[in-house]
Amino acid sequence: MSPPPATSAATLTDTPAATDAESSRVRYRGLLWLVAAAFFMQALDSTIVNTAVPAMAGALGVTPLGMRTALTSYVLTLAVLIPASPWLCDRFGTRRVFAAAIAVFGIGSLLCGISQTLPELVVARVIQGIGGASLMPVGRYVLVRTIDKREYVPAMSTVATFGLLGSVLGPLLGGLLVEFTSWRLIFLINVPVGLAGLWMNQRDMPEYRLEQARPFDTAGFLLFAAASALLLTASEQAGAQIHHWMLVAACIALAALLGATYVWHSRRTEHPVADLTLLRVRSLSVALVGNLFTRLGIGGMFLLLVLFLQVGCGWSPTLAGLMMVPQALGSISSKWVVNRLLLRLGYRRLLLANTTAVAVMLALFSRVDGSTSTWLIAMLVYVYGCFTGLQYTTMNTLAYTDVDIRHASMASSMASTTQYLSISFGIAFATLLMEVFVGRQAHAAHAYVTAFHITVLVLAAVTALAATIFLRLRPDHPGVAPRDGAAGP
Repeated sequence: MSPPPATSAATLTDTPAATDAESSRVRYRGLLWLVAAAFFMQALDSTIVNTAVPAMAGALGVTPLGMRTALTSYVLTLAVLIPASPWLCDRFGTRRVFAAAIAVFGIGSLLCGISQTLPELVVARVIQGIGGASLMPVGRYVLVRTIDKREYVPAMSTVATFGLLGSVLGPLLGGLLVEFTSWRLIFLINVPVGLAGLWMNQRDMPEYRLEQARPFDTAGFLLFAAASALLLTASEQAGAQIHHWMLVAACIALAALLGATYVWHSRRTEHPVADLTLLRVRSLSVALVGNLFTRLGIGGMFLLLVLFLQVGCGWSPTLAGLMMVPQALGSISSKWVVNRLLLRLGYRRLLLANTTAVAVMLALFSRVDGSTSTWLIAMLVYVYGCFTGLQYTTMNTLAYTDVDIRHASMASSMASTTQYLSISFGIAFATLLMEVFVGRQAHAAHAYVTAFHITVLVLAAVTALAATIFLRLRPDHPGVAPRDGAAGP
């Protein structure tokens, strides 16, 4: 978020007045609960849907792999709209923007819960994404502005813990709701949470805004959004039952043209929505490109694993959801060692070794089938979660190591956008591979098993190739302790 210049007045309803070591955390306890609830709700919603995909597909009359649009549309919307969050806060104020985000997210959740067809669900997921795009950026910004610097790290750690808790509970809760109630409750439970959030927002959210916000880069925003949507459309058409290869080629060509136009536009705009000149910072460019291509290999893995366990192996939604919990626990465990590993190995060696290890773990999943021990699968998922958690944290913190503090807000926005964009493409790529290898046997369990084995081997190869991106880092690039709050999944 852009800090208010000295000539502009930033309106604040409650000014922090810390008088002792814990005063701001005590005074703004309600704000911490509000931001933590928003983080929890978004993390829960990002993971809870995966275990419900087979049930949702059956209810909506499509194949499980055909549900990818409902997943990618939400993540892509987040990626496209996150860059607009700083300007929205400067223009309309944090309290109103956060309230609107909660309300839109809740309305989108309600529409998801009552959807009767896949197109209706996709539209509802886009509405959810419009609201969700401002929840985490605005929450982080308000905490930075409100909580005393000495207390920010423990405050952010508390909030981040709730996000991790949502990631842990999401798959299991999704499985339980699908098996014992209805998949629709997965979305409808957000409605009362959203109503409580609106009440807490009115009571606890400070109001920060600028009297005069900088101009918004509307042209750049539309160019970026259109190019991203066209790339996703190309992947959807490539996986359709009737392939329209001319349309796929046209979408890719037009996306490339729009992307090139944005590059030209950004060089002639004072405040571009994404400042591409920051890519001259080698660590930032490596972090963004590495994030994009690494997640292309691993972004859709756990959706594939859920489909493999339920459709291919006949597991219940609850048991399949339970099997996702070790991954989140592994990701949490890795955060305890990442500082020491970075200080000892540095970014270059750690990322090269860890990306290769992730590729090896992906390949090991090709040995899993219906006869594999449940405990062995759980252990494999846990170790895989450790390596991916270490990968995400290291890539995300690399983006900030050499960036001037004046550009930290823009770097954060670009990193978040790349993260969600790569997740959406990762899901699309993984499900497209599965659909190709399943072929016309979309309802045969053995076809899912075979297709899963081949797909994870392809994803492993893509991830191994992505490791070479980190060779661009200087061998002497130091390993520094990650900044709390920048090490998200």
